[in-house]
Amino acid sequence: MERVAGFLWVLALLGAAGCDRIMTSAPPAGDAFSSPLDGLGPDLNAVFVQGDENFARVFTVEEGLGPIFNNLSCEGCHPGDGRGTPQEGFFRFSREGDLLTGQGGPQHQDKSIPGVPLEEVPAGVEQSFRLPPPVFGMGLIEAIPVETILAEEDPDDRDGDGISGRANWVLAPDFVPQTHVGGGAGLQLGRFSRKAQVSALVHQVAAAYHGDIGITSDFLPEENPHPQAGGVALGDQVPDPEIPAATVLQTVMYVRLLSPPDLGERTAQVAQGEAVFTRLRCAACHVPSMKTGPHYIPQLSGQEARLYSDLLLHDMGPGLADNRPDGDATGSEWRTAPLWGTRLVEEFLGGRGFFLHDGRAPTLDQAIRAHGGEAQASREAYVGLAGTEQQALLAFLGSL
Repeated sequence: MERVAGFLWVLALLGAAGCDRIMTSAPPAGDAFSSPLDGLGPDLNAVFVQGDENFARVFTVEEGLGPIFNNLSCEGCHPGDGRGTPQEGFFRFSREGDLLTGQGGPQHQDKSIPGVPLEEVPAGVEQSFRLPPPVFGMGLIEAIPVETILAEEDPDDRDGDGISGRANWVLAPDFVPQTHVGGGAGLQLGRFSRKAQVSALVHQVAAAYHGDIGITSDFLPEENPHPQAGGVALGDQVPDPEIPAATVLQTVMYVRLLSPPDLGERTAQVAQGEAVFTRLRCAACHVPSMKTGPHYIPQLSGQEARLYSDLLLHDMGPGLADNRPDGDATGSEWRTAPLWGTRLVEEFLGGRGFFLHDGRAPTLDQAIRAHGGEAQASREAYVGLAGTEQQALLAFLGSL
């Protein structure tokens, strides 16, 4: 018991440290992942500050942590509001498209509170290891109109370029209000998470509290069942729901108002690299920008979201396949990862890069070389470039 309690205390220290545990000093303006959009009024600033506190809050057993979980706080998975490392990673599992919700799926929790056995993974399941993605800029992504995203679709490859992005249409949970983007009856456009299997921010946040930390809310009021305990929440004596809807919605607003970092310096090499990026057809999937629609928050209305993604699914070939469907996404399809903030990845992760959905690529060069499927032609063109052009392209990516 003392060993487990000590382990949890160490985890609490790591979770509470956030980005400070991997950065040696505070980043300058424009180089942070945790800054609000410019020009917020007092009311939105107050909500942002409260949501920030929620995001950093380290939960204890006495507050409802677990009984099975992945981390102690939102920031524990998303240090500094950026992407996680393999240390914070987790895996999703299913069997032939069945999410196995009665057997611990679709997400494996690798930790448990004292007195509760660790979760065992059912035999013969498909597993997909994933790094927690960055959470900045999600309000801009949410504000992009559906029709703007669908305009980038080409599921039948009518133009014959080998690139055929398509939307992931998903059902939102009943608790997502129709007034929220991605909520309501019928199929909704998925735009969040690695396979675009989430349509609404409130779903993303409520499910993260529930699945990642084991914290119930008014949106998901029942504990994540422990498959080895017959679904009983052993050891967790805190009445459910453990946090109110207001806490979840404050955290949703915090994520919605997080600003993406500024672009880096525009040098001659960066400009050359951008031209190479376009010539190699990288921009066919990593669309440089999309414009948001009208929004009640002026800072999200009519903005150019420079995310470098079309938010669509693309077949990335067998090398990157996890062979596990998710929603309408196949085992070889992934949502195009936004590239904004790429220049700061290594700075926020102790000088190391962890690229692609599972962090397998320590450098951008290796990440490009892992591309296949619809990106195979672009990958081969990159490999065939002169060294100066390769370096220019990498400099451009390193400026985003």
